[in-house]
Amino acid sequence: MATKVHVGMETEMNGNGVPEKVFNNWKKRIHDFSGKMKRFPGWLCRTIWKVGRDDPRRMIHAFKVGLSLTLVSLLYLMEPLFKGIGQNAIWAVMTVVVVLEFTAGATLCKGLNRGLGTVLAGSLAFFIEFIATKSGKVFRAVFIGAAVFLIGTAATYMRFFPYIKKNYDYGVVIFLLTFNLITVSSYRVENVLKLAHDRFYTIAIGCAICLFMSLLVFPIWSGEDLHNSTVAKLEGLAKSIEACVNEYFDDSDTKEKQERSSEDPIYKGYKAVLDSKSTDETLALYASWEPRHSRHCYRFPWQQYVKLGAVLRQFGYTVVALHGCLQTEIQTPRSVRALFKDPSIRLAGEVSKALMELANSIRNRRHCSPEILSDHLHEALQDLNTAIKSQPRLFLGSNSNQATNMLALAAAHAARQKPERDLGVSLSSVKTDSSALMEWKTKRVSEQTKENERKVLRPQLSKIAITSLEFSEALPFAAFASLLVEIVARLDNVIEEVEELGRIACYKEFNPDNEIIVTCEKPPVDVTKSQLPSHAASD
Repeated sequence: MATKVHVGMETEMNGNGVPEKVFNNWKKRIHDFSGKMKRFPGWLCRTIWKVGRDDPRRMIHAFKVGLSLTLVSLLYLMEPLFKGIGQNAIWAVMTVVVVLEFTAGATLCKGLNRGLGTVLAGSLAFFIEFIATKSGKVFRAVFIGAAVFLIGTAATYMRFFPYIKKNYDYGVVIFLLTFNLITVSSYRVENVLKLAHDRFYTIAIGCAICLFMSLLVFPIWSGEDLHNSTVAKLEGLAKSIEACVNEYFDDSDTKEKQERSSEDPIYKGYKAVLDSKSTDETLALYASWEPRHSRHCYRFPWQQYVKLGAVLRQFGYTVVALHGCLQTEIQTPRSVRALFKDPSIRLAGEVSKALMELANSIRNRRHCSPEILSDHLHEALQDLNTAIKSQPRLFLGSNSNQATNMLALAAAHAARQKPERDLGVSLSSVKTDSSALMEWKTKRVSEQTKENERKVLRPQLSKIAITSLEFSEALPFAAFASLLVEIVARLDNVIEEVEELGRIACYKEFNPDNEIIVTCEKPPVDVTKSQLPSHAASD
């Protein structure tokens, strides 16, 4: 068949009758795919190394899951065990896959939910089966159907209760699954009691292996993760505040700042705080299931950690606003900023020291230093206040009527335009239809052109109007200074919550002789959603 070529177009063919362009595209795709396949082993090795380096516990958890699956597979591989349990051994494998989680608290939560749901469902199913066997076959089928409907409806509705959804949602799901399997199967299967016993035993074996691996073999505690994440959030806020103030008074060019901001340390510091709500609540929930494993066997104050996380988020919102002052359109000149540089940097440094002291106190499980709010912080705050009061003209301005005059000119210009628009409308109404239509089209085009010009000029005019005001040079710094003072004010709330945490958790008293300052040289463990159960990560 001849190849059709459109008029005015030339298509080069290769020896096989395929267009040269299509052939080159396929050749390029094959070349790119082969290049990706060559780079894939190196990328895979780097990813494996990075994941293990970020948190070595991930590798330990992977080995624990593999060992647990090997142990539970012996129910199939060993002949005596297989004869005693049979095909129901698959339930033990499913239990290990579903229940064994990254932390001990998550495993306990899911394991106990699964066991409790199985026991309750089996007991209720046997009770219904006992009643149904005393009646005829038809009534038995109707009774089983009605029981399945009522129990399924009631259990599903109970999942919407906040307390049950938070603590026992997985157990209710297992209850529904087990109840329906046993109840419906009992109508056709003769020896349903033996089937239920075998499934209960295999599930118990799987849960026992999961609990053994989670609690006794290199246990990973949710409470410790919540504790370490709180320390990391305090340190991140301290670094963000200090870096933000230093960058605000930095004398380098804007382009160099933008090049360095590819990985912004300021944003990286407070991002973990703003995104920590769901993670803190999930870790606190799993920590509430964990046994008292500390040296003094004190109950883990997971509720206080959640309260402290909420206070840190409120504190972090102020840091976000402080960081936003670095990207505002109108910036205070560097010559004006230099007047307030020293007290601002000292104030930020003192706030960062206080946050680092709070982080060290939580890390070492001791009370804060009595001198956490030192005299240097109050001196820096007083110096900043004195420096602002010493420059009243920068904040008040000398031409206070300039803004009013500009608004009056704008109102007068709008008043002049309004009669002209009204006159144009009245004249067009008495003309013929064709002339009115042509004039309307012309007017429409001219209005669109003017509107486009106004859209282009509006940002420029607004900037000119703002910068023409004398006090606008120091106005951005006034917002920056007020946020810095707000951070100092909110620091008291953070200190109160940390002290309350130390009181509930029975922290040791502060001893300056035994104090070891721990600096965060190595990045802290990042508790991400990948380490949480699938249903918690989706929430």
